[in-house]
Parts: sequence; C-alpha cells; structure tokens
Amino acid sequence: MELKSRRHTTQDIGSAIELCYTNGWTDGLPVVPPTAERVEAMLAAAKLDPQHQLAFIENRQTKVTAEKVAINAVMAGCKAEYMPVVAAAVEAIADPKYGYHGPATSTGGSAVFMLVNGPIAKQLDINSGDNLFGPGWRANATIGRAIRLVMRNVIGTLPGELDRSSMGHGGKYSFCIAENETETSPWPPFHTTRGFSRQQNAVTVFAAFAPHQISNGLSSAPDGVLTTLCANMRFSAGTNRRPQYALVFPGEHQLVMKKAGWTREQVQNYCFEHAQCSMAEIKRANIAPGAVTPEDETTKISIVETPQDFIVVAAGGIAGVQASYIPGWGGKAGSQSVTKEIK
Repeated sequence: MELKSRRHTTQDIGSAIELCYTNGWTDGLPVVPPTAERVEAMLAAAKLDPQHQLAFIENRQTKVTAEKVAINAVMAGCKAEYMPVVAAAVEAIADPKYGYHGPATSTGGSAVFMLVNGPIAKQLDINSGDNLFGPGWRANATIGRAIRLVMRNVIGTLPGELDRSSMGHGGKYSFCIAENETETSPWPPFHTTRGFSRQQNAVTVFAAFAPHQISNGLSSAPDGVLTTLCANMRFSAGTNRRPQYALVFPGEHQLVMKKAGWTREQVQNYCFEHAQCSMAEIKRANIAPGAVTPEDETTKISIVETPQDFIVVAAGGIAGVQASYIPGWGGKAGSQSVTKEIK
C-alpha cells in the first residue's frame, strides 16, 4: 500500500498538532497526527486502494482519493472501522443531486447532516438516543467531523473564502446521527424508503440548517404532536424556497405514533397538508416580495414540494417530548438529500 501524500517530520506529537494549526488543517480543535501507520489502517478497514477516487467535485474540479479521506478521518479522531461510513458520505456529497457547491459556499450556512442506517450503526455505537445532537459519542462526533475536514483540506472549502456562511452553526463541526431501528420504532428504517433492505448499511446526507426543537407533552395522539410541529415549521429558513426537511421524533413521540399505528407516510401527508402558509402571510412577513393581493389570502403553499420531502426519522432520548425539525438549505433545485450504501 503506497501512500503518495507529502510527508512532514516533527519532534513530537505536540509539535505535529501545532504544525496542523500552522498550516490551517484543523477546524479549530486539535487533530490526531495522521501517521502512515494510522492512515494505512484506515484504508485497510475499508478495503480501499489509496489512489481510488471516491469523489470528483465538479465545481472545484477536485479529485478526492481514498488516501486523502483516510488522512482526514485519522485527524478527526475516527477509529479505522468508521472509514466505510466516511467513504460513503464523501461519495454522497459529490452526487450531482446533492449539488456540493451551493450548500458548501452559500452565505446561508448549511452543514452536512448525516443519518446512518443498518446494522453498522449498532456495531460502531453511533448514537440514536439520548443527547442525540450533543456531545459524548465518539462515532457521531468523529465521523461527522471527518467530512468537514475533507471539505476543508481536500476540497478547499475554507471559512471566509469558499465557505461564506454569514452565521453558520454547530453542525458544521459534526452533524451525524443514527436511527432507532429497534422494535420500539414506529417505522421501518429510513433507508428502506430509498430502496435498501434492513440488513444493508447506508448513509443519507442532507444540506441542513441547525435543529429546531419543539415541545409537546400534552398530546396523546399523532395529530396533536404534529400540529405543534407544523405550527413551528410554517415560518422557518426555507419557507419560500421549499427545501426538504428532516423531522426527528424522540422516544415518547415514537410511542404515540406506534400506539396509533401511524405510518411514516401518514406523518408526511399530515405535515404536507398542515405546514402551509398563505401567500399573504409570507408577504406580510417580508419573506416574499410584492404587495398583498386578495388572491394571496387564499393561496396556500406547503413548505415542501411533496410529502416525501419530509425525511421522517425515529431518534432521540426515550424520555422527553422534544422533537426536532431541521430545515434544508435553499430549495430542491439547489440540493437534495442523497443516500449511499456503506460498502
């Protein structure tokens, strides 16, 4: 296994970490020095040749090789066995449907949200429960971080240069979760809606803004929970652009759905119908231009183009009634979620 990347020699680990800071190779946090031994172990775990091309970023005319991805996965703190997930996610962000250039460089400030499905999520201990979007889980933190470091160090998406986010959010460090695929979930795993079987492993990437938390502890029926969710979603970052949205339901809300027998499709259809605004409301909120006309009062617009544009996920703590919705960046013409098999 021949590595072709440039070598650097330092006196010790501390000096190696500082070298990475000096050369702008970090996301602001310390990185693990990518020794040849660590990089080779990463590639071996995914059975990848160092020069295998995982992706080509059209707008940047940049080839992303397995070796470069492995280097950044080491730097992010990944275990070698995480590499197949990272590799699949890199393939996904290079998919034309994802449209890398727009969400990566926009002032809107999206991050790469990653949803891992299949047996590998449990094998790697990727968190799907308590503190879902918070710290404390190595797999979640480092897999998501590896993608950001690849974007920075391989593709050249640097803050203030190609990454022109006005605000940004914490998901730009890492934004990776797994789904609850146990018998307590009300729905089949999400990746089965994309043509995969339960036993296949897959990762879905989605250009996303930060999670918005809602709370409903009053309702014992699905429509009650979803009414609260829809009321909060109606005016969000994507209201007039109609992107996709991720809807993440925790344990207590999962139980509500399961007891009532509500399918994922019922949730999608309900939200499509009830997360609507009139054009008059949108104009009065200065989200859309123009004077309000009489027709605007009765012209209703759903926040997504189709019910399937709600990515419905079972994940989060067993206790608690705080669900989340995650607006997508821009509109579907600019970026769509993409699911790739983890090989």
